Amino acid sequence: MESNRRKFLKVAGISALGIAGAKPVLNAFASEQEEEAQHADVEIRKNEKALTARQWAMVIDTRKLQSEEDLKPIIEACHKTHNVPDVMDTENAEYDEDNQRHVIKWIWEEEYKHAFPTKSTEFLDDRLKNLPFLVLCNHCENPPCVRVCPTKATFKREDGIVLMDFHRCIGCRFCMAACPYGSRSFNFRDPREFIKDEDRNPEFPTRMKGVVEKCNFCAERLAVGKQPACVEASNGAIAFGDLYDPESEVRQLLKSNYTIRRKQGLGTGPAIYYIV
Repeated sequence: MESNRRKFLKVAGISALGIAGAKPVLNAFASEQEEEAQHADVEIRKNEKALTARQWAMVIDTRKLQSEEDLKPIIEACHKTHNVPDVMDTENAEYDEDNQRHVIKWIWEEEYKHAFPTKSTEFLDDRLKNLPFLVLCNHCENPPCVRVCPTKATFKREDGIVLMDFHRCIGCRFCMAACPYGSRSFNFRDPREFIKDEDRNPEFPTRMKGVVEKCNFCAERLAVGKQPACVEASNGAIAFGDLYDPESEVRQLLKSNYTIRRKQGLGTGPAIYYIV
């Protein structure tokens, strides 16, 4: 039935083009495999310096991040690179309690009990109890956000990075409801109004009101051979690399240190590891 429906829509669409005097560009009765073959000559070029991996992963060494001051430059580097608006800036918006839920976050700090609720106990070690943790999108192996997106605005690349097409996003927020980590933010307001001209990064697109956004593992930087902004700003506290490369830094760290992941029992397969 679905196949017949697809063919009917193609015929109807091409008929409409024919009426307008347009020339059909695809065979109306082509199978999906034949369609792919017709587009096989499309060439996708990559930067020669692009960094690649089978599965990108991140290891955060919490022993090297002892205070909020240690986290601040990391968060700022990410947010400035990606034009993340500061809706709490009182110069641009009158402060009220609703502002807090309007905050846009790509990477932020969280208490242990909130970051790892399934691992928190009444007698938790004081160091972990008082330690600020960096949290961000986990770029899950089995991302529930991808499955629920009705427009495919959220999708997973072959290298494991979960990305967003802001132009496809319709603001339904199904992905926010599906994400068990609270890693997505919704633009209730026009984010461009909260980005100062001197802070705007012209190399990364700004978003619009009514769009969801989140960390993208700095895919645009990887494409030109650069490490993620948070990694560069961490002074060695954050490592980034291919999880399936035995020689990568992340694999070496995982091999020699005890690590934990957020809500691992859910089966999402988060790609962010924490050395505690």
